[in-house]
Amino acid sequence: MKFVSNRFSRLTLLSIPLTLSLLLAACSQSSSSSPSPSPSASPAASAEPSTSPAGTGETMVFKAANGDITVPKNPQRIVDLTGSFTGHFLALGIKPVGILDQAFKNPFFEGLLEGVGNVGSGGEVEKIIALDPDLIIMFSGGEGLEKLEKIAPTVAVQYGLKTYKEQLKEFGVLTGQEKKAQEWIDQWDAKIAEAKPQVVEAVGDRTVSILNPFAKGLYVFGHNFGRSGEIIYGEFGLKAPAIAQKEAIDSGTGWAEISLEKLPEYAGDIIFTSPWSGDDADPKVVYDNTLWKSLPAVKEGRVFQLNADGAYFNDPISLDKQFEFVKESLLSLKK
Repeated sequence: MKFVSNRFSRLTLLSIPLTLSLLLAACSQSSSSSPSPSPSASPAASAEPSTSPAGTGETMVFKAANGDITVPKNPQRIVDLTGSFTGHFLALGIKPVGILDQAFKNPFFEGLLEGVGNVGSGGEVEKIIALDPDLIIMFSGGEGLEKLEKIAPTVAVQYGLKTYKEQLKEFGVLTGQEKKAQEWIDQWDAKIAEAKPQVVEAVGDRTVSILNPFAKGLYVFGHNFGRSGEIIYGEFGLKAPAIAQKEAIDSGTGWAEISLEKLPEYAGDIIFTSPWSGDDADPKVVYDNTLWKSLPAVKEGRVFQLNADGAYFNDPISLDKQFEFVKESLLSLKK
């Protein structure tokens, strides 16, 4: 029996790589190639400390998407069944004892996962039990919640309901690492504040697109579905072409699906792209097409290839790694 997150059920492995049988994100593989839609609201998460019965250790009540969950106050053996949130725990200095196979494929986690168990593409019960977790993290709406709860306290989190900073803070509360969460946010904000004026000057009034070819056309990504959109649109405040801005950003969904014929309408003066890893479509169908080759961004060398295996992750570790590439790519355009 496998437990597959609701984000991955529609985003596939995104290789995936995130998240959102996760977004983006993404973002196990399913037959669907469409990113999952924007999540609906769920109860806000918070924690209230309490004392458990004698001999079982201190606990607290955590308000999660699946209700008020009694969890260890300082969990030591976390199994993360989301893939997308693994980097949040790593940023807090916490190495989960078990994660999904797709998280191991994130190149930005290189050197950070020694000793971590692989629980498969969707979370295999036997492997989870063998890791003796004291806390399990999964996506709300994912399958197998009742069985997981029999193994360890299980916290369901709704993908995309919170920004990556808010999510980091929430996990800081859950794990007793609020200070580390704030430290990461402070250093990140300082890095953005230093780079943003230079980037904005280099880009000027040019628009930016994030485009992924897939079997039925292209995905256009926005501000909250990975592919560095959190940096490009969220932190640097750059603008997409008007129609992409409306459909993928202002709508709140974080993505839009278009046919190849509509590509010129959605293509910005600057393009970030990578092949879609959720199906086996040949990206050359787009990249070798005359419509793609005729785009001003392509003809004038303003196209930048994202890391296809890591681009859909939007956790703190991955964003930190993506930051330098995005910054240097945009600064190279300075007139």
